[in-house]
Amino acid sequence: MTDPMYRQIADDLREQIESGQLRPGQQLQTEIELREHYNASRNTVRDAIKWLTALGLVETRLGQGIFVVTRIDPFVTTLTRTEGEVAEGSQSISNLSKVRDRLKPASVCLRVEIQGAPEHVAIPLGIAPGTEVISRHEQRHVDRTPYSLQTSFYPVKFADDGADRLRSSRYIEGGTVRYLRERLGIKQAGYRDVITVRVPNAIEADFFKVDCRSAMFEIFRVAFDGNGNPMRLTVTVLPANRNQLVVNVGDVPDPRSATQKS
Repeated sequence: MTDPMYRQIADDLREQIESGQLRPGQQLQTEIELREHYNASRNTVRDAIKWLTALGLVETRLGQGIFVVTRIDPFVTTLTRTEGEVAEGSQSISNLSKVRDRLKPASVCLRVEIQGAPEHVAIPLGIAPGTEVISRHEQRHVDRTPYSLQTSFYPVKFADDGADRLRSSRYIEGGTVRYLRERLGIKQAGYRDVITVRVPNAIEADFFKVDCRSAMFEIFRVAFDGNGNPMRLTVTVLPANRNQLVVNVGDVPDPRSATQKS
């Protein structure tokens, strides 16, 4: 049985993509040109493009055309920590694929602000809306590639009690978790992550250089001290097309060791 015309067109284009004749990032012919080339109707060509889009081989960019998808070797972020590890103020990149093992993460603290806590910050921290908090906002890169945007919120009382470096935009050596433990004796005992997926706002779309319809991971991490009191809220935003999130439960091997054995 002969495949329908749209599948024949899709298969021909897929063969060109897989063979390298059509390269990642390359623009396909226009819809009119494809119709003329394959002697097909508009709906048939559109169905072929929909099929290739569903396979993740092409993407339509509004006002620009149809492009071969550029494959991204994703950053792999392990959200969980094994016992004894220090969980810092962010979800650090603990595993990268074998291609990216050589890459180095870096972050820039853009600004530190003291502000009244909005409701979505106050509730996780267990404080009244409007209570002053310190926010520390960072842009994070891996080898100059935008990786994540992160904002951590701390009760301003921590700085008043002696952890005054929270007010500084300079990097805190060893991370804020260690700093709070050493300075105030506040030990982080655990944290809870809530992960949602949404589209980016204008600032995020500009920073990550993504389309306004792209999917973003948003991680709300609330950290708790030994008495069960919330001590920090960290909000991390990552583009879904260049990140994978890993959660380990129990005694599991490092995935890199499995790669090295194969």
